[in-house]
Amino acid sequence: MESQDIKPFDPKNEELIENKNLSLFEALLPIFLLIGILGYNVYAYEDNATYGPNQFALIIGAAIAAIVGFRNKVSYGAMMEDISKNVKSTSGAILILLMVGALSGTWLISGVIPTMIYYGLQILHPAIFLPACVVICAVISVATGSSWTTSATVGIALIGIGSTIGMPLGMVAGAVVSGAYFGDKLSPLSDTTNLAPAMAGTDLFTHIRYMTLTTVPTMILTLIIFIFLGLTQSTNGSGDNSETLNSIQKTFHISPWLFLVPGVVILLIIKKTEPLIALLIGTLLGGVFALIFQPELVAKLGGSTNLSFFSGYKGVMNAITVETSIESSNTVLAKLFSSKGMFGMLNTIWLILCAMVFGGVMEAIGALTRITDSLLKLFHTTFGLFASTVASCLALNLTASDQYLAIVVPGKMFAKAYQDKGLAPENLSRTLEDSGTVTSVLIPWNTCGAYQSGVLGVSTWSYLPYAFFNIISPFMTLLFAAFNIKIKQLRGKL
Repeated sequence: MESQDIKPFDPKNEELIENKNLSLFEALLPIFLLIGILGYNVYAYEDNATYGPNQFALIIGAAIAAIVGFRNKVSYGAMMEDISKNVKSTSGAILILLMVGALSGTWLISGVIPTMIYYGLQILHPAIFLPACVVICAVISVATGSSWTTSATVGIALIGIGSTIGMPLGMVAGAVVSGAYFGDKLSPLSDTTNLAPAMAGTDLFTHIRYMTLTTVPTMILTLIIFIFLGLTQSTNGSGDNSETLNSIQKTFHISPWLFLVPGVVILLIIKKTEPLIALLIGTLLGGVFALIFQPELVAKLGGSTNLSFFSGYKGVMNAITVETSIESSNTVLAKLFSSKGMFGMLNTIWLILCAMVFGGVMEAIGALTRITDSLLKLFHTTFGLFASTVASCLALNLTASDQYLAIVVPGKMFAKAYQDKGLAPENLSRTLEDSGTVTSVLIPWNTCGAYQSGVLGVSTWSYLPYAFFNIISPFMTLLFAAFNIKIKQLRGKL
């Protein structure tokens, strides 16, 4: 083989694979069978389905797709090439996942997360907790342009606060995800917010301005729902807070100075530092602050009663790499003050790799293009064009397991159709985000769904019913299309 330079994966350069021999039934068959197996896994294993059964189900789905490919003269080598490309495209996500595991470990033993919980309990009353989660995560996500960073920083702390006040964790995670993806859609720093207009053929800020027409009403509805849920939830209330706060203080040295660590990470992301570098710095800062503020805890994790170089190194390294737990007399805090480190992310990484195998085979046999092309031909009205775009994005998130492909493939396939209908390209870019970006987190085997579930410690199935922003967004864009609300023409005005 000829040697060549290894170039980073760029979804904008993704080639669409066509296979004219492949029928729509053959393209859909692996999906239907996979969904059937995954559904039975949830019935048989419940939340434990992601600890192995779902991973193997994805491999079975890939095998079925490969059989379909062999029948249509697609070579084994072509399939492996696309699998390799897909796995390579997730290398950054995998490294970020490992670093998030490391960060959560050092942020626990340093007291960063307990401090955020301590002050959060005093500020966030249970009645306003859920809408506050949405707003806080939205602000952080707009500032950083990253839903992943938002979940890895304030998201973890908000889950902790929700746990201590007795709020259903699926509900809390849904609020975190809703706020995080609001910012992910509207921030000019977001990669998907830049990718969508590039695929559709419009500029970034035109895209963002046009997207606010559907995104802001969706966020308002989301906040109204969470306000109602917050008022109707029965929690531990503020009466139990004093006992919880005392338990936190007995276990950790609480100091406002510990907010410097997440503050530095957020500032680095805002300054466009690569997320992996920012998370590494956050992990190292967490380790340093652990030695300064929690020396006894670090020594104990290192197997000693006194802090020394050896026990300090071992304690911090254990927090970064393996499962650690901090003893507490409070049963709720005892469960909360534990971290699995980098080791705890391996199951999520396993799920992502298996999903990429399935997505790679489906891509190689031409199934993704076949499904999208069929949807394009199915509708002829303006509303039908929007609906087929939404359906394509959802189908790609289900099959390719990657939000970038859910934007790139429909973006390339539908661009000319929007132009032929006399529709401005920002109609397409907005629809790609309203359906491709936000729904990726609702699918357990998608990279985004696997990431959020792994970081927040809440299964995708648990937070899915409460991720209202993500659920409402595609319906909002269809509503605007159905009633011809603010649908911009190529030579018209809003």
